[in-house]
Amino acid sequence: MPPLPTRLIPTTLIGSYPQPDWLIDRGRLLESLPPRVRARELWRIPEAHLAAAQDDATELAIRDFERAGVDILTDGEIRRESYSNRFATALEGMDIDNPAMVPGRTGRANAVPRVVGPVRRRRPVEVDDLRFLRAHTDRAIKITLPGPFTMSQQAQNEAYPDQASLALDLADAVNEEVRDLFAAGADVVQLDEPWLQSRAEQAREYAIPAINRALAGVEGTTALHTCFGYAYVVHEKPPGYAFLSELNECAADQLAIESAQPELDLAVLGEIRDKTIILGVLDLSDREAETSEEVARRLEAALEFVPPERLQAAPDCGMKYLPRELAFAKLRALVEGARLVRERIA
Repeated sequence: MPPLPTRLIPTTLIGSYPQPDWLIDRGRLLESLPPRVRARELWRIPEAHLAAAQDDATELAIRDFERAGVDILTDGEIRRESYSNRFATALEGMDIDNPAMVPGRTGRANAVPRVVGPVRRRRPVEVDDLRFLRAHTDRAIKITLPGPFTMSQQAQNEAYPDQASLALDLADAVNEEVRDLFAAGADVVQLDEPWLQSRAEQAREYAIPAINRALAGVEGTTALHTCFGYAYVVHEKPPGYAFLSELNECAADQLAIESAQPELDLAVLGEIRDKTIILGVLDLSDREAETSEEVARRLEAALEFVPPERLQAAPDCGMKYLPRELAFAKLRALVEGARLVRERIA
């Protein structure tokens, strides 16, 4: 297993990358909200051949990441209909055949699982995905999981006395998966918690205990991602997070945040003194690729508040919604921009 990069400002991904048009119906993908239950209608490939096709598409994504020069790779989340439903819908206690309709982050109604019994992990969900990634690259690798707080917000609770209790059982399921992912060769495991931003009041009540329970006893580098929502869905974003500095108290080693599209006030990074910052410096609402100089300027602005030893460069989240050619061009700019900054501070 290769070691994590030791050079300053390594480049990484947040998770997703565009799925090929021959694999997924991108028209349907772009017309719908991120699915919380299964959305089999998105796939163009018959079920009997789908897993093989997803393997092929995943290998294409890995090769793109290597050609672009990214240091810490993901599998592009190519096998997923959304960042969260692949894991959440595999859990015992989730009724995905009779979903409930609840408001999403943008206020639009979306179908979500109904929690009808105790939530338990029945089997490993992403371990085979991780093993495939490990077998197809010699670079450092990261895999992502939905976090317990966000999953508790993406379900209709009909079994637990409150959402906090549900989040803690979800955390136990996540913890089992995280342990197995590290045992299978992960270098980094990242929990995705975008709903910390949109449900900040509830997050202050029980998010940190749930996140810490999900990472309890874990040996390996862990990250936590939070954001304002996909650029494709959310066009106007505030320049500050409603729930961010509190994450300095969570158990994750790294904190991944978007900053490019919202033009984040980076002074908040000075409040996060105990984490490596994975900073989103690619604006995914911009239909043109950044130049390497634009990326370098965004990283250098962050260096006013966080030392280079605690900084990584990444896109904002949601690359899956971009054309593949544009996503690749943006990754090349990311790698070149980080290289420019390293040379300037050497």
